[in-house]
Amino acid sequence: MIYSKNEISASDENCGNVDTSANPFFMLVYSMVFLVGLPLNGFIMKFYCCRARQQASSSLMVYLKNLTAADFLLCLSLPLRIAHYAISSSAMVQLLHCTVGGSAFFLNMYASIIFMAYIAANRYRKIVHPSGTHIPQTVRTARIISVITWVILLAPTITFISFFISSKEPLTSNYCVDSFSSSVSLLYKILHTFSAISVLLVFISMVFFYYSISRRVLQAQQTQLASSGSEKLVKSRRNMLVLVSIFCVCFVPYHLVRLPYPFLRTSCSVGRVLYYLQEAAAMVSVFNVCLDPVVYFYLCKTFRAQVRKASRRTNIQQANEESESSREQLDIITSTPVM
Repeated sequence: MIYSKNEISASDENCGNVDTSANPFFMLVYSMVFLVGLPLNGFIMKFYCCRARQQASSSLMVYLKNLTAADFLLCLSLPLRIAHYAISSSAMVQLLHCTVGGSAFFLNMYASIIFMAYIAANRYRKIVHPSGTHIPQTVRTARIISVITWVILLAPTITFISFFISSKEPLTSNYCVDSFSSSVSLLYKILHTFSAISVLLVFISMVFFYYSISRRVLQAQQTQLASSGSEKLVKSRRNMLVLVSIFCVCFVPYHLVRLPYPFLRTSCSVGRVLYYLQEAAAMVSVFNVCLDPVVYFYLCKTFRAQVRKASRRTNIQQANEESESSREQLDIITSTPVM
């Protein structure tokens, strides 16, 4: 977790080190998310890369692939975060956490947020403004937007890591910012404020998209009654509700705590409360790697069919194994001589 250098110094002098008794709990939760999220997103990555090539004409598929990549990379960053809680006394672990681990964690968190916003905007344009040609709806434009997004996210991340490595002091505590120079602290505050405001704007946009789609569904229900067109719109509203709900549950609490943190941490007691609130909110935010597959299931018909096919195959295999086991037991019974 990141604090400004002056805040940490004051805290260390007056309050001592932050209590780490909750670290085993954080380790357990992050480990569970990692063990569930990595294979789940690995399966989805395999599906998109190997079995969904025919969907390349869909701009929505481009954004879904990038969201999957962000979630998968976020899962890969979790072991360093787990090690940070497990071996907080290791200088090497803390250095890796402060440079690679933390940066990768936040890079992919904000990539997930942005691509969720793109998906919401894509659905909004298709449902509320279906007529006309929208340039962002083309695959080429979606790919360009995706590349630009990753470049914009990588640029400040690489800059931050470079500043940290070039100006760092020896790591003497669990806090990365104890090694921040004044220039790195300033860069952090700028990125901190900009990212929080960006998430707020994304949240407002997604609420607006859901409201507009809901109005469109209501209008369709009034004019088309129970037609197939109105049923599709109802499903679209449900899909948008799933997207907005995941965003609100995972990302809004973290940024509600994170935005005012540097300005409210004025005493030891307030600092401890805000520290645990921020740690808990960050922990909740990573649940999106386990919840985003729900978005894929609802928005991607091909993925939905593949999951159902795999489920049927598993059920058939289990039925065959049970049938084979029953036959073997019957053979044993019939072959046993009667005394």
